[in-house]
Amino acid sequence: MIKLSTRGKVIAGGIALSALIFYIANIDFAIGGQDDLLNAEIQQLNAQIQSQKQQIDSLAERQKAYSQAIAAKQAEKNNLASQLSLIENRAAKTQLELESANLEISKTDLEARKITLDIVDLNQRLTDQKDHIAKLLRLVYKQDQISSLEALLLNGSISEFLNQSRYLQNANTELKNSLAKLQVDKDRLERAQAEIKVKSEELARLKTELTQKKDQLQYEQNEKNYLLEETRSSEKAYQELLAQAKKQAAQAAADIANLETTIRSKMSQLNKDRLSGSDSTISWPITGRVITSTFHDPDYPFRRIIGEHSAIDLRSKQGSPLYAAADGYVARVKFDGSTAYAYIMIVHNNGLSTVYGHISGASVAEDQYVVKGQLIGQTGGAPGRPGSGPFSTGAHLHFEVRKSGIPVNPLDYLP
Repeated sequence: MIKLSTRGKVIAGGIALSALIFYIANIDFAIGGQDDLLNAEIQQLNAQIQSQKQQIDSLAERQKAYSQAIAAKQAEKNNLASQLSLIENRAAKTQLELESANLEISKTDLEARKITLDIVDLNQRLTDQKDHIAKLLRLVYKQDQISSLEALLLNGSISEFLNQSRYLQNANTELKNSLAKLQVDKDRLERAQAEIKVKSEELARLKTELTQKKDQLQYEQNEKNYLLEETRSSEKAYQELLAQAKKQAAQAAADIANLETTIRSKMSQLNKDRLSGSDSTISWPITGRVITSTFHDPDYPFRRIIGEHSAIDLRSKQGSPLYAAADGYVARVKFDGSTAYAYIMIVHNNGLSTVYGHISGASVAEDQYVVKGQLIGQTGGAPGRPGSGPFSTGAHLHFEVRKSGIPVNPLDYLP
């Protein structure tokens, strides 16, 4: 009975060892490749991504050419023809930026799809590796149940026994390598999952930028139409409009600068004490935070007309609520219902003041104390509407921050 039992164990051991040898010999075949269709789709996506990158680079070169043309026009004499040409070049550049934004969205979407396929592929690889390791462990465990004497008796010679011992060593090595691959693929999967989240956020940002570019193009087209309508293509009418804009801008700048000193000196001690204890931290004056022109923006469309842009322009619908950016006293409400440039000025603690331009309505009066977030009026800026001024071609808020009467960059103070 012992002999039969031993022989039975040897035969069983032989079967296990043979299975181990066969499995190791066919590892590459068993777990070898990835899905060919998946690989082909990933390669196709890579090709499309590269193609769109090249198109984006090409558009960037064309945008550069328009930037140079804009700079050249800005250096020319300020007349109607040069201003219209400047607007047309800016509109053409914005159109290219619009095309580029569309391509960026498409490219990012392709990259997100490629990462998604990578995640599918990695999940499959992890599953395959786990199955592979499980099979190896089962076979190695069975082989470990066979004693060296039984394995020697099973084989016809010591040479065959040694060969099969090497297969067992290979199995252990393969097990170690498979575990290492499993960890590498797991790390790659985690990185891919983090990357897909980043791509999703990038897509959302690019779509917002695309909307802004569309609005900017519309703004520039409105600007051209406004000039043509107001001047009827007459150089004389353009120069009159230009003189009117310069006069209004200079008057507003002088009034605001003088008010800064005058209002503070005229304040009663009670008001000064109240102001000194107030909240002078600056907040956003409207709900939207889309900036269409920056402080001292080199591409500001009316730079040659009224000089450096002393504010930031915030996109806003005509008649949107306008709020006080900080606690303070209303120094000036310049609004009479006409199309002349209208604004509100508020003085704050720490030598700060704020100016809200192109308003279409006012809800406060001069010398009134306001608190941060209080409704003070309505935004404007649409051509020909109350408070817009002669050179506003679209609804927006002109928002200034001044320190001791001197314009400073509002972005240095906003949260």
